[in-house]
Amino acid sequence: MTQNAPDRILLVDDNPAFRAALADSFAIAGLEVELHEDGQSALASLSGTLPGVVVTDLRMPRLDGNDLFEAILARDRELPVILMTGHGDIAMAVAALKRGAFDFLAKPFMTDHLIASVRRALETRRLVVENRRLRQAALEAEQASPLLGQTPAMVQLRDMIQRIAHTDVNVLIEGETGTGKELIARLLHQGSPRRGRPFIRVDCAAVTEAMVDDTLFGTRLRRGQIAEAQRGTLFLDGAEAMSPLMQGRMLAIAENREMPSPAGGMVPVDVRIIAATKKPLAGGEGTTGFREDLLYHLETVRVSVPPLRARRGDIALLFNVFLEDAARRHGLASVPMDAAIETCLLTGEWPGNVRELRNYATQVALGLAAKRPALSSRLGLAEQMDAFEASVLTQALQNHGGDANAVAQALKLPRRSLYARLQRLNIQPAVFRASPSRKARDET
Repeated sequence: MTQNAPDRILLVDDNPAFRAALADSFAIAGLEVELHEDGQSALASLSGTLPGVVVTDLRMPRLDGNDLFEAILARDRELPVILMTGHGDIAMAVAALKRGAFDFLAKPFMTDHLIASVRRALETRRLVVENRRLRQAALEAEQASPLLGQTPAMVQLRDMIQRIAHTDVNVLIEGETGTGKELIARLLHQGSPRRGRPFIRVDCAAVTEAMVDDTLFGTRLRRGQIAEAQRGTLFLDGAEAMSPLMQGRMLAIAENREMPSPAGGMVPVDVRIIAATKKPLAGGEGTTGFREDLLYHLETVRVSVPPLRARRGDIALLFNVFLEDAARRHGLASVPMDAAIETCLLTGEWPGNVRELRNYATQVALGLAAKRPALSSRLGLAEQMDAFEASVLTQALQNHGGDANAVAQALKLPRRSLYARLQRLNIQPAVFRASPSRKARDET
């Protein structure tokens, strides 16, 4: 697939004076333009980098604008084409609109009208290119790990999971609601030597004091959760909600590696304990009332999962994955991300984190975009600007493979200014550089 230059305009007209006048107007408007005198020359140019929009006259020698439009449709149906017509060609232009042309203007027209139409087309093309990039990035991310994200925080999190998964240490996972704590617990289990044994989840908030012993140790008629998890992983979800009795029972298991049997006596326990909590387990006299001695057993390794607001550069990628998944599950056509959705993604606070984002993607796929979350009322202008800036920089780094020099040139920034912005927003260019194995794969 060829790369796209979403800000470049391909202008095609056989009248030199008219072509030069339009080129001057585009230059004054700050738009980059490439000039061609006929459709055949323009079509040859399309064998390289695709432009952001094509503006073409209909009546031209050799290859006219209508034939050029048909050739562009065969190449990329989402490349915007604006037609310039004489009054006698309006019927032809309307027919082209029905086949997918972006717009047409009847000569003579005000240059401002053409500039406005071109700007709309460029924005449309930018969103098309961004959606394609996100789909490709989502495919690569899903193949690499179900824990999606390309920001430094998520790269570091995946690296940590990989380093500790094969060990047998207990792990405490901290993260707000909806951040994917259970997914991380399952990844730790799947990457461990215990992967062939059970992964047993215990909802600590649902275990009352009266249910603790039966739930953990079982009865004469039913095996307990710890027996079910033997030689596997015991996942304590919502550990902050454990009752004092349950904390005491888990402490005895963690310390002694044995438990009472319903038939009498003690039996050995061989489980790896992974606990997850929505709030810090203070221990001792902390506000959670959590036992400090049990905390020390659970937090051999502590894993902190960042909320979405701390990794805004991942939001569009995650949303695109969830949107495609929702469309597939409900048998619907894919919905492209538009400007309104993009604004919502950049400025929303997402207190429900990944779970809330997934729900929003489902609403969009079902045509319920009117129910999208309201823009943040607590996010200040500076924070909104930072979120937008981080998104632009992250996208540019992804497009240029982490090459900061290329990004500085593309964004027309001095290198010193670019590095200062990256440092302030905690964005590391190295994260976006292809690994040797991936680079070799891309070159084959």
